[in-house]
Amino acid sequence: MRDIHRFHRHCTHDTWIALNAAARRKNWWWTGCLTAILGGLGVAMSLTGTGERFWWVFSVALCWLLSVIYMINRGYGRTLLTPERMSFRTFFSRRSIPWGEITNIEKRRHQTRSGEWWDLRVVRSHGRPLAIPGAFSSRADDGDFEVKFTVIREYWARSARTE
Repeated sequence: MRDIHRFHRHCTHDTWIALNAAARRKNWWWTGCLTAILGGLGVAMSLTGTGERFWWVFSVALCWLLSVIYMINRGYGRTLLTPERMSFRTFFSRRSIPWGEITNIEKRRHQTRSGEWWDLRVVRSHGRPLAIPGAFSSRADDGDFEVKFTVIREYWARSARTE
């Protein structure tokens, strides 16, 4: 996070937005919990006496696989901010968006029965909003998350002034 503070006032350098080591560990912990829950569900389904248990086990395994891919992308995704564009890098994809195509950077709150989390989204002039890799939090008062939000908006604002 020290690098973000250093470039906070100087948006002429390239800046990485990513989760810190503690947040990645927490992400792996939740991935392990998800694996245990879905693994237990898969074992329970395979031990039942129904004739269609293969499809239930297959469905649970597919759900687990998609969830783990999502969690890995979420944990290791990063965003590179440059004066010209922002580049998303995840485990499975790469995408680059020029600042001129962005109409807003917004904070979104997601709520479930067991909790809530926030992420940052880039709203483009054409196309759907995209989650910014490396920028999410499960706490409402997360200082690192707020710094990331401020830095990204500052890069976006500076690019609008130079165009």
